[in-house]
Amino acid sequence: MTDAALGLTQLGLFLFFILLGFPIAFTLMAMGLFFGYLGMGERVFDLLVQRTYAVMANDVLISVPLFVFMGYIIERANILDRLFRSLQMASGNIPGSLAVATLATCALFATATGIVGAVVTLMGLLAFPAMLRAGYDVRLAAGVTCAGGCLGILIPPSVMLILYGATAGVSVVQLYAAAFIPGLMLAGLYIAYAIGVAVVYPSKAPRLPPEEVSVPFARILLALLTSFFPLALLIAAVLGAILLGLATPSEAAAMGSLGSIVLALAYRAFSWEKLKESVFLTARTSAMVCWLFVGSFIFSSVFGYLGGQQLVEEFVKSLPLNQFTFMLLAQAIIFVLGWPLEWTEIIVIFVPIFLPLLDDFNVSPLFFGILIALNLQTSFLSPPVAMATFYLKGVAPRHVRLEDIFAGVMPFIYIVIFCMLMVYFFPGLVTWLPDQLYGYTPPSEGAPPSGLDAPPQGGFQEDEAVRLPSLN
Repeated sequence: MTDAALGLTQLGLFLFFILLGFPIAFTLMAMGLFFGYLGMGERVFDLLVQRTYAVMANDVLISVPLFVFMGYIIERANILDRLFRSLQMASGNIPGSLAVATLATCALFATATGIVGAVVTLMGLLAFPAMLRAGYDVRLAAGVTCAGGCLGILIPPSVMLILYGATAGVSVVQLYAAAFIPGLMLAGLYIAYAIGVAVVYPSKAPRLPPEEVSVPFARILLALLTSFFPLALLIAAVLGAILLGLATPSEAAAMGSLGSIVLALAYRAFSWEKLKESVFLTARTSAMVCWLFVGSFIFSSVFGYLGGQQLVEEFVKSLPLNQFTFMLLAQAIIFVLGWPLEWTEIIVIFVPIFLPLLDDFNVSPLFFGILIALNLQTSFLSPPVAMATFYLKGVAPRHVRLEDIFAGVMPFIYIVIFCMLMVYFFPGLVTWLPDQLYGYTPPSEGAPPSGLDAPPQGGFQEDEAVRLPSLN
């Protein structure tokens, strides 16, 4: 068997074992070491040490446990209930007010936590029953809860963007700037859809009774001052420090963690038990991310050494593709991979296969990353995995069927695809804010006038990851 055939066999067996339910990180390492030993001999063990040290010494990953810790502290500060109630009062006269309040709460809370499972579960316990009691259609309520809870992997500070930056060698600072407008646009499209359904089909989203809508303005303002603005101020401070260059993502994440503790103390929701639980969950999540990176680096390095990467590149280049068809093919593959796999596997295993091809089609890694972040919204919503739907099913009333939840998320998947098309055909939605803050190198002469070929410049050196060198 040739080395290239070994590489393709390695990739195929990995998918087979993952579908059987084996742990992803250790499956990656096992496949990498086994096939690496066949192709490289004992040198593969040197590779294991080298890649493990490289992951542990990667500065860009420091912000991951800090942002995760910030999210867990805020999650346990019991702020979500206050936030939802205040936004519900503020949007009382809007059609579909409960759905609008749910999506707005998800968007803000997701930026603070970035943990999809936590947001969907908490909103499934709080907002989903409230919508059902108000007479909302089960499918609409389920779709709103699941789709809103997934916004955390797109809207900064997103852990997914940090992992993509470490994988692709793109500045996390510029990824945050690039994702800001598309993230708000997607949340806005979700809200517009919910309002549209409430206007066209009032029976699916009935208006609240007058006694729940007629709330004095002073009471609404007081509720917002005690719930919405403190969290919004913390998030604005963290993101503002990053985007304006006042702090690196790691430094801003550290201050955000401190701010989350202060916020929990202010709400009298901080305790030693909650702190220990948050630290434990943060350590578990961070360990998962680190071992996933170690495994993926070993796997991808062996895959490249055996010639699998070169074989994939040659195959793609042999196809009659232009920039648009390449992007369509790449995003379609990632969309399909989102059915059986989670976003972490896609980012660290399959995205590196496409990265070397970006230069051939004049596509910026930054722009490509934002499209992937949009695309991966569907990985939480698309059956058969659809983790967001299973999170909701786990806390939903018994009469709510999984089929209803699947049907409810389908319109939001279509909205995500529409948003991706908008971003592709109007790339300024991605490039405008990074361009204003950091500037771009002018496009090369003769390149397609789409704006996709502008490579990101600037950013903090601490948060720049280096591309993995080829071993062959």
